[in-house]
Amino acid sequence: MVITIARQYGSGGKEIGRRLAEKLHIGFYDKELITLAAKESGVSPEIFDKYDEKAGNSLLYALSIGAAASMGDYGIIPPLPMNDKLFLLQHDIIRQVSVEPCVIVGRCADYVLADRNDCVRLFLYAEMEKRVQRVVKKHGLSESKAESVIRRADKARENYYHYYSDKIWGDPENYDLCIDSGKLGTEKCAELIISYLKLRGME
Repeated sequence: MVITIARQYGSGGKEIGRRLAEKLHIGFYDKELITLAAKESGVSPEIFDKYDEKAGNSLLYALSIGAAASMGDYGIIPPLPMNDKLFLLQHDIIRQVSVEPCVIVGRCADYVLADRNDCVRLFLYAEMEKRVQRVVKKHGLSESKAESVIRRADKARENYYHYYSDKIWGDPENYDLCIDSGKLGTEKCAELIISYLKLRGME
């Protein structure tokens, strides 16, 4: 069994995912995927972190072909943008780690594991007010700054998901269960998800 968590920024997806993994005694992967990708590729984790969950730019990619292309056995081979390199590495790592039961946060994991019948796909959301409160408390920002950060992060995640999966981020049709985490909190969300798994005979 693999549980994937897509989440709005500030909805507590990471905390809920980690708590869920602890309760189920299974693996947990969020930023850990960057560490594994860096280790496998030899690229600095700090560099990958800059491009994490950000879509590539087709226009810039097209322009880069003429500026930095190299010659291969089959003609000109354009360099792979860092965004795409990271996505492909994380794609392979997600396939590898999901051999064992685990929780995976973000990074189009639900799309990467679309062929898995034992994959439970979750989407976590919350009202803006609740998310602003969480971000203010966690990062010490003003409410206006927190809301701005949330909107930018959500847009980046939406673009990333659509860019690599060609699907709509947050569309209920792409998930097995959508939860308003602002109404339940971390602990109760984890308990709700476990109850759902039991009802499906997966826990």
